[in-house]
Amino acid sequence: MAYDSAATKERILAAAASEFAAHGVAGARVDRIAAQAKANKRAIYDYFGDKNKLFAAVLEHVLADLARAVPPSDDLPAYAERLFDYHRAHPEALRLVMWEALEIGDQPVPAEEDRTRHYQDKVDAAASGGQSGQGGDTGDARTRVFFTLALAGWSVAMPQLRRMVLGPGHSLDDLRADIARAVRDLSTGPGQPGA
Repeated sequence: MAYDSAATKERILAAAASEFAAHGVAGARVDRIAAQAKANKRAIYDYFGDKNKLFAAVLEHVLADLARAVPPSDDLPAYAERLFDYHRAHPEALRLVMWEALEIGDQPVPAEEDRTRHYQDKVDAAASGGQSGQGGDTGDARTRVFFTLALAGWSVAMPQLRRMVLGPGHSLDDLRADIARAVRDLSTGPGQPGA
């Protein structure tokens, strides 16, 4: 049987995503990644380099999947719902970004320029929607996109806070509608029609 390096890389990325989501970079173990991926450690180092480079590759891979699944939109409330649904189905994406924040802090992150351009696409889409009476005000759109990302992500990332504040009976489906409503309010502005 021929050796399939692309399939091996995909198995390594999937195993590493699971390992990093659970343990972060510092706590992740290459031995566990290799065992889960049914690959040897040497292949991991040959394909990706050290553990930090592997984490960067995993994050790039996971964020690319997210970007394909939830493209930018000028309809921020609907975008927030789709993003919430994605994070609900794929919580590892949020966990990886949270580990990145914990371990890197406010320092530049891998592929920051590319990721910044991706977020600019979201801002441009939001600005093109002409919401909040701004007619494409990119500054206002930046704020709305940032808060939209925060509402959709934090709501899934912090189940204990969600339970304590909203109560144990507040379902994720209820929360999804609440997020869309909050983002809609951000988009229309206080005191505007529809607010």
